[in-house]
Amino acid sequence: MKKFLPFSILIIVIILALAFPGTKVAPAAATPYDKADVAWILISTALVLLMTPGLAFFYGGMVRKKNVISTMLQSFICMGLITIIWVIFGFSLAFGEDVGGAGIIGNPASFFMMQNTLGVPWGTIPVILFAMFQLKFAVITPALITGAFAERIRFNSYLIFITLFIVIIYAPLAHATWHPSGYFFKLGVLDFAGGTVVHMSAGWAALASALYLKKRNEVAEAHTPARISYIILGTGLLWFGWFGFNAGSALGANELAATALATTTTASAAAAISWIFFDIIRGKKPSAVGACIGAVVGLVAVTPAAGFITVSSSLIVGIVAAVASNLMVIWRSKTSIDDTLDVFPCHGVGGMVGMLLTGVFATKSVNSAGAEGLIYGESSLFVKHLIALVIVSVFAFFGSLLLLKITDLISPLRVTAEEEVLGLDISQHDEEL
Repeated sequence: MKKFLPFSILIIVIILALAFPGTKVAPAAATPYDKADVAWILISTALVLLMTPGLAFFYGGMVRKKNVISTMLQSFICMGLITIIWVIFGFSLAFGEDVGGAGIIGNPASFFMMQNTLGVPWGTIPVILFAMFQLKFAVITPALITGAFAERIRFNSYLIFITLFIVIIYAPLAHATWHPSGYFFKLGVLDFAGGTVVHMSAGWAALASALYLKKRNEVAEAHTPARISYIILGTGLLWFGWFGFNAGSALGANELAATALATTTTASAAAAISWIFFDIIRGKKPSAVGACIGAVVGLVAVTPAAGFITVSSSLIVGIVAAVASNLMVIWRSKTSIDDTLDVFPCHGVGGMVGMLLTGVFATKSVNSAGAEGLIYGESSLFVKHLIALVIVSVFAFFGSLLLLKITDLISPLRVTAEEEVLGLDISQHDEEL
């Protein structure tokens, strides 16, 4: 029966595609599209998609050689599975008409099977383009989690978990944060490109996963990265793609996009250098891996702030995030928590630092739709971000624990001890590097 389930799912997808062809609902001439904005978001959408293969290389280079393919595939498969979910009802849950006025979830029928997305504007771009741009954020978020349970999760169970995660964790957070009727949006929380929705949710889910799946059987074995060159390549692809992630979130070819691009560049640069300097102060040699991790932490931290802060403030964001995440990595290494690739210290902590510092450094001089932060004499935004941080942390952590338990009941999450020793490349995919 289990062998026929995947085939049955594909049949259902085909039937839905035939039943809902997604025809145009308005004359194209009636849409106020800006060609420059459309062109930039088309490019940004492609840039953000590139981040997921970049993450595959970044994570794949860090694990042991016998788990490289499995780890990379866990990122790559999200581009397939999450896309299908997003097209059917995921986009509707995140950006559809608000259900019940609570600002928590969208109506799954609003854009079901991409209905009502052709010939309809979202600002100065088509709704279908906005949907595809946001899809890439949804794709990379569960992929970020994989570093926490690398080298010990069953692939089939992983597919179940990320399906549940997108529907129950990601979509409500996206709706609450970015939809005009969303709870956090109306509260006044600022998240320019996903510090809350993407990185905090992935970070807390990663911590929950590491705790639930417990330590690897071989965790005492020296963990030597399989390919440091993969890590460097992955970092380069992530940094390049992140310009679409952050600057694209301006949803237009304008000065705000240019500012977000600048703050993204400087925060990442500052974090990369700060990570290396901090390691030197601790008596360690400067390393390629450290520089790469630092750069990614800077990118994570500036994500919620990119379109609300000045370039000079982004330097501070990068430096603070690098030091905070580095200290968390040191602390985590002294505990029994086996977060394989330190996803929580880097993405979870980096996202929280970025969210809080947005409340400190945001200014309307950069973005009139934003607010004044703590450094400009206003405490309201910072307090709102503190409240949102607590709510999101509790929801993402305990929600993920529940989803892990549900997944485990449906299909065991852990590979067997023998499969772990053999390596997931062989035991899960019958392939070798």
